[in-house]
Amino acid sequence: MTFAPLPDAGANWVDRHAPEGLKPWLKLGRFDRPIGIWLLLLPGWQGIALALAQYRQAPGLYELWLFIGFGIGACLMRAAGCAFNDIVDRDFDAQVARTAQRPIPSGRISVKQAWAFVVACSLISLLILLTLPTVAIGLGVGSLVLVAAYPFMKRITWWPQAWLGLTFNWGALMGYFSAIDKFNAPASGDITPITMCFGPTPLAAVLLWIGGIFWTLGYDTIYALQDIEDDAMIGVKSSARRLASAVRPGVAVFYGLAVLLAALTGLSANLGPLFWIGLIAYAAHLARQVIRLDRNDGALALKLFKSNREAGLILLAAIALGSISL
Repeated sequence: MTFAPLPDAGANWVDRHAPEGLKPWLKLGRFDRPIGIWLLLLPGWQGIALALAQYRQAPGLYELWLFIGFGIGACLMRAAGCAFNDIVDRDFDAQVARTAQRPIPSGRISVKQAWAFVVACSLISLLILLTLPTVAIGLGVGSLVLVAAYPFMKRITWWPQAWLGLTFNWGALMGYFSAIDKFNAPASGDITPITMCFGPTPLAAVLLWIGGIFWTLGYDTIYALQDIEDDAMIGVKSSARRLASAVRPGVAVFYGLAVLLAALTGLSANLGPLFWIGLIAYAAHLARQVIRLDRNDGALALKLFKSNREAGLILLAAIALGSISL
């Protein structure tokens, strides 16, 4: 049986090149839509870059492994999270045109098979997690609560996109505390319960994480515009539905707070002048999304949503360049 491209996947390597037998599994893990991998991965890379920039450290072999390990982990955990989400939402997905042909609601993969996929991806991710410092391992385990709760948020709150922000940006904390582990030992007179757990200066990482939450709240509100009519019909809640005609000013506020918190991150970490140049570019990219946004144009909403890979890369570059003093 030929597996047709899904409506929101666009041209992708899975539909063009993958063997037919693998396509349902790759689509279950959303490998036909890598934007989600980028949006999960970039906060982790930003956290690693922030630690290196704040402490003026050049990346070595350990940091190279962090970037690679976070990349592999993002692919696997995003796949596991999407499969879990599809298991929980299979009845909703069957009623929405954009999602009805996903592997589970279409019957190409059974619920039992999907659970096996979730377990396999999670176990491989665990092996990567165990190579990280103790604090990062604890944060990784803690993220499972956020991941497990997310599919149910659209049933109980108008703001499931905020919960997604908590979840998708958790990697900023993990990346930061993984990178500072080897050079962030406090002096004996500075040891407190907080520094024993997190090191002496976690504020910059926390600000980066909170800023990422607002960034996600903005871009996932844009994404939710694609399903606003179907969501209303079947009773699924979203920030796009809650904001209604005020979706553009709402996204503008979310993105404005994301930029403000990124600026506070730079101040807290004492980043150099090049960070601020990059931050201006980040703000301009987000502002352009707001200007172009049309709540009645689902195709444009998907395009703007996908452009957040570039937004995240701009902020990553700004943070990395923040260690350079002119």
